[in-house]
Amino acid sequence: MKKIVFFDIDGTLLDHEKSLPTSTKKAIKLLKENGVFVAIATGRAPFMFESLCEELEIDSFVSFNGQYVVFENEVIYESCLNEAELQRLFQDAKKNAHPLIFMNEKTMKASVRHNASIERGMGSLNFPHPEKDTAFYVNRKIYQTLLFCDNQEEEFYFTGYPQFHFIRWHPNAVDILPKGGSKAEGIKKMIHRLGFDIKDVYAFGDGLNDLEMLREVGTGVAMGNGVPEAKELADFITSDVSEDGIWNGLKELRLI
Repeated sequence: MKKIVFFDIDGTLLDHEKSLPTSTKKAIKLLKENGVFVAIATGRAPFMFESLCEELEIDSFVSFNGQYVVFENEVIYESCLNEAELQRLFQDAKKNAHPLIFMNEKTMKASVRHNASIERGMGSLNFPHPEKDTAFYVNRKIYQTLLFCDNQEEEFYFTGYPQFHFIRWHPNAVDILPKGGSKAEGIKKMIHRLGFDIKDVYAFGDGLNDLEMLREVGTGVAMGNGVPEAKELADFITSDVSEDGIWNGLKELRLI
């Protein structure tokens, strides 16, 4: 019976220092040798994990939290943010002194030249502050936007932009996706292409952007370091990413 496993990146494949544990690399290799299809499901843009795909020899992924899906190096699904709504968001965020980052599959640009919240948020992913380009979203496919604001400041956007879906990933930042977008929806596009049944789909994750994915797949696995909401929805909880969480989880599920 065909099986597929989707792995989140930050806090799942990569540990707290953004390193790939040796046991995880070994587990992925064994998984593939056992005939299991392996894919990534991440909130990151494709250009942000190219080296990881190369290292693990993975060519299928769900990126931008489901908005850009690639199967064996071919784009099979894409969903963009509405440009008129992005224009309105740009104006509102500017008024509120909340910086933005606009992202496509190749690069990202910021709405400001320098901002401490962007430094902190992107620094947590080991990425530098992007260059400023206030018109980057014009006449261009934007799959995800990052809004930098605190928890108490987010409600204005959540209620004012019903066409968008917001997911917090950092104390200073939220992801903005088209409404209805999620890793789960991206996964459905890929398994439809493969002809797999959802019951034969496994997913490992740790964050708030993994909730739909963990709930919808046949077997959802939360990392030991995952947020409480992920652990609550998961079918199974493995150990911390830094304590061979992937290896232990796959062993427990008898996939390796």
